[in-house]
Amino acid sequence: MKKAIAVLCMGLALVSATFAAGSKDSAKSGTVQVKLGIYPEDTLTGDVAMHQQWIKDFQAKYPNVEIVPAQYRYATDTFVSLAESGLAPTVFEAWFTEPPKLIAGGFVKDITAELKELGWDAKMNPAIKNLLSKDGKIYGVPRDGYALGLMLNVALFKEAGLVDKDGLPLYPKTWAELAETAKKIKDKTGAAGFCLLAKDNAGGWHFTNLAWGFGANFSVQKGGKWVAQVNTPEAIAAMQYVKDLKWKYDVLTADPTNEDWGTGFRNIGTGTAAMYMAAGDAVAQPTQVNGLPVTDLAIEPMPAGPKGQYSLMGGTPYMFASNATKEQVMAALRYLEIMGRAPVVTEATLAGLKADAANRANEGIPVIPGFPAWTDAAYLKAQQEAVDAYKNVDMRLYNNWFSKVAEKGNLRTEEADAQSLYAELTKVLQAVVTDKNADVSALMAVAQKNYQAMLDQNLNK
Repeated sequence: MKKAIAVLCMGLALVSATFAAGSKDSAKSGTVQVKLGIYPEDTLTGDVAMHQQWIKDFQAKYPNVEIVPAQYRYATDTFVSLAESGLAPTVFEAWFTEPPKLIAGGFVKDITAELKELGWDAKMNPAIKNLLSKDGKIYGVPRDGYALGLMLNVALFKEAGLVDKDGLPLYPKTWAELAETAKKIKDKTGAAGFCLLAKDNAGGWHFTNLAWGFGANFSVQKGGKWVAQVNTPEAIAAMQYVKDLKWKYDVLTADPTNEDWGTGFRNIGTGTAAMYMAAGDAVAQPTQVNGLPVTDLAIEPMPAGPKGQYSLMGGTPYMFASNATKEQVMAALRYLEIMGRAPVVTEATLAGLKADAANRANEGIPVIPGFPAWTDAAYLKAQQEAVDAYKNVDMRLYNNWFSKVAEKGNLRTEEADAQSLYAELTKVLQAVVTDKNADVSALMAVAQKNYQAMLDQNLNK
């Protein structure tokens, strides 16, 4: 245990040192320094080259701003220490489940004044703005949004003979059909029909979307308090369905407890699984990262359950360190404009949108429309024009999904204190995929008790 703690401390020290290296005041008098936590990893060479050009263009326009690459992948076990030590990057990406905790902890900056000054506050998708706000104050802007669907390896569907006359996949419309389709694919190709996650919180995250179709609702407000509803008949039925995928149909990958967000895409990209829950903001993962040709990827609507068909909506926000100055925030927001991520139509944003679409095409990433995080009509038109100019896929592989998530009532947001819920549900998932005799009802009862305790601790004070 002492050795593990020592290793953890060394790791945190290394992360802190990385940001400390870029935290010193610039030698140039009056220079505003922005530590760019959204800078891409070195392995994404095309993305790095794109940012290098953006930095060059930005600093030509704003010579008083120094952009310091400080690539950071948000993690709950590293961010708090960085924020408390004042070493968090000026701008970074998080998850839409995180703003309430980050705001409550004082770890992120209120940027309402800056957004109002730019006029961006009125152009944000209201549902997303609500996720990034508290008491009328806004603490971030969207990188993009997402809505979960069913990601397919089209080549495996073709190999299994599950395509129509145009070669389009005959995807399952319901969860019951998914089990049968997955079995056909495994019997005919040897690949897993479906990749289920059961390693970390991503397992519980995916499971909630599945369970909503069975009629489950994991949290409700009663008398001003949040009440857990994990061990309802509907939620239990959804978990029993997962257990059946493993023990009745035998269509999952070899060990779901080793499957996380990244390995799910690896399975789709390398053809070891045919179906996986995912969204359009991650189409680079099976393709650019794992080598799947863009013509072999599709996203179809989330299957319907006996009590409905829903897609979990979320996304990635850009948030700002609590110790960032107004000048640093404004500079970071202007950098987003250079990237084409701002709800304005200027020469800079148009160039950024085109550069992004061209890079996706060059890197073998499907060039498809994004989730509408902003509402400005001119900006949305410019986004679509950039996509159209570099389109590299048959949109019939995505249109059904886009149509479904546009339907009223399809989209749902994450449950209260979502990460705590996901952690409890993942424990149950791990049990049911490793023990054929696991008692689903008893496991869900334990998860109910633990989740309620977390609701009381985190939200019901």
